[in-house]
Amino acid sequence: MSASGSARATIARRSAAVRAFSAWAHRGALLTADVAVRLRSPRADNRLPAVLTEEQAEALLTAAARRADEASEASALAEGGAARGEDARKSIARRAIALRDVALLELLYATGVRVSELCGLDVADLDRSRRTLRVLGKGGNERTVPYGAPASRALEHWLSVRGRIAAGAAGGALFVGVRGRRLDPRAARDVVHRAAALAGVPDLGPHGLRHSAATHVLNGGADLRSVQELLGHSSLSTTQRYTHVSTERLRAVYAQAFPRA
Repeated sequence: MSASGSARATIARRSAAVRAFSAWAHRGALLTADVAVRLRSPRADNRLPAVLTEEQAEALLTAAARRADEASEASALAEGGAARGEDARKSIARRAIALRDVALLELLYATGVRVSELCGLDVADLDRSRRTLRVLGKGGNERTVPYGAPASRALEHWLSVRGRIAAGAAGGALFVGVRGRRLDPRAARDVVHRAAALAGVPDLGPHGLRHSAATHVLNGGADLRSVQELLGHSSLSTTQRYTHVSTERLRAVYAQAFPRA
């Protein structure tokens, strides 16, 4: 990120646009000189992002599910009469939020969607029978992304209590915040950071889970083009930067594909 908060890729695109405009204006005699000829774009950041191992990802999801179980037990006691009034309402809300967090984490990891895409989802974007999501990505491009059985179970649990906290302003939003409105990406990031701390795994945000999902799918045998479609990348080179191929996976592919391995 630059001091202005823009990513290097964004600055590079804007620099290229300025250079092209300056050159055009100079050719058309609108400028006496090509003022942007020395403007340079920042180098692309090719550092590999941090990702969780499969064991760490499992630990993160398990810890979140355990917390939701504890919240459910407390809520059951509250509804059974052990707590009354405001305390009971708070206990029920805590259970709903804990179940929401599990669904959010499972879906992020299962699909590799961007946090903005996740927060933009509506309940109607779920095909619960086929276990797929309709995702509106960058540039208004729509794609269909599958998710697995654990994410499906977590979503069903969340949807069974969503009405407890969703306000009218939430509309059809799949994920809602503590005030009942559509969940904000910043709040979703907080959920992931808290879950990582609870599980004792390396700190990461939703983007880290996206990287982790891509890497684990690729290590599991998927080809790069399939991962590109899953992530909604327009460029295969972007997908390559998102994935960490393990040495073991490379060795296995090499041994299978090369005749003199």
